[in-house]
Amino acid sequence: MSEYKEIAVIGLGYVGLPLAIEFAKKYKVTGYDINRLRVEALNDLLDGTHEANIDDLELVLQAKNNTGLKLSADLSDIKNAKIYIVTVPTPIDHLKRPDLQPLLSASKMLGQVLKKGDVVIYESTVYPGCTEEDCVPVLEQYSGLKFNVDFFCGYSPERINPGDKVNTLTKIKKVTSGSNPQISLEIDRLYASIITAGTHLAPSIRVAEASKAIENAQRDVNISFVNELALIFDKMGIDTSDVLAAASTKWNFLNYKPGLVGGHCIGVDPYYLAHKSEALGYKPEVILSGRRVNDNMGMFVANKVIKMIVAKSSILNGAKVLILGFAFKENCPDTRNTRVVDIIDELKAFNIEVDVHDPWADRHQVKQDYGIDLIGTEEFSHYHAVILAVAHQKFLAIDFHRFRKQGAIIFDTKSFISRDLVDARL
Repeated sequence: MSEYKEIAVIGLGYVGLPLAIEFAKKYKVTGYDINRLRVEALNDLLDGTHEANIDDLELVLQAKNNTGLKLSADLSDIKNAKIYIVTVPTPIDHLKRPDLQPLLSASKMLGQVLKKGDVVIYESTVYPGCTEEDCVPVLEQYSGLKFNVDFFCGYSPERINPGDKVNTLTKIKKVTSGSNPQISLEIDRLYASIITAGTHLAPSIRVAEASKAIENAQRDVNISFVNELALIFDKMGIDTSDVLAAASTKWNFLNYKPGLVGGHCIGVDPYYLAHKSEALGYKPEVILSGRRVNDNMGMFVANKVIKMIVAKSSILNGAKVLILGFAFKENCPDTRNTRVVDIIDELKAFNIEVDVHDPWADRHQVKQDYGIDLIGTEEFSHYHAVILAVAHQKFLAIDFHRFRKQGAIIFDTKSFISRDLVDARL
């Protein structure tokens, strides 16, 4: 491995594609994805995630000799790699339990091409112990090789922040780990060769896995605290943003904002840690209580708006509401585990007609995944209420005065719109 022979990156989504591009600037890399349409689009320099630098992608696709990137959906194209980096999704199921199917499927597939001396590095978010307890046995079963004798493993948790063009891959310090001391050092050197922010070599794979799990669990708990404050202050008739602005004048106050908590990390990772904890006999009260608060925020927003519509119009059945934003966060197209859907479902349960507009989200993907038809600005009509659910910068161009003239209630979940234009906010 010390010669940094060919690298294969498994999964070309939000995490895998930027990683493959950076490694391809220095090494020979094959980016593999089971989605042939995704591979074809990337070869045509089309990236639906908007995470890749297209100029860099074109550069590495054209590179020759011992560097450059080849994109493929054929397993045979990665059989000569010596380093395999797995960046597949690790979601939760409908019962909020870890769904390891993508991870285990990728491990099974790699077992078919794994050779003596190869190294498999996992970046997918998991619970502590998952790499060695769940993935390694699959690699051994399908390769016929022995762990830490014939092949080796590592874990380096991804830290991609979708939509963030400042804190990009190379500018975020990378945690690394390996299955023995020598492999740990080699994996650390490999990542250090592309991460300008530096690396942190964890003492074990389990420590590296745990570090990723608590990064997002910590944010989740902190956001749940301010969300609970928003629920309390709503009953008191106090504006939460005003309270936070006052409290933030103290030097050590952590200024988290209330809002919907979705996405593939903060809204998912705590369940992985909780799953492992409960399997060991301890129910994590703080983590799970925070999840409950955050999971209920969509219902709170919907019910707040419903009450405001009734108070203003004395009608409910047949009311029409516009929701601005469907992605899980601002300025990105990622709709995985978006909690905006909770607002929509609750409003529809009261026979309210709902329009949804999001200039970032892919209409076809949203229709396929959620059965929701996004509309364009030209399709805006008369509304009883408008809910700003996501703080896309593009929404600043919307004429909110138009809605106010219609008599629409404007509810801002992100304290994003000018205060004099809104009727309520979190």
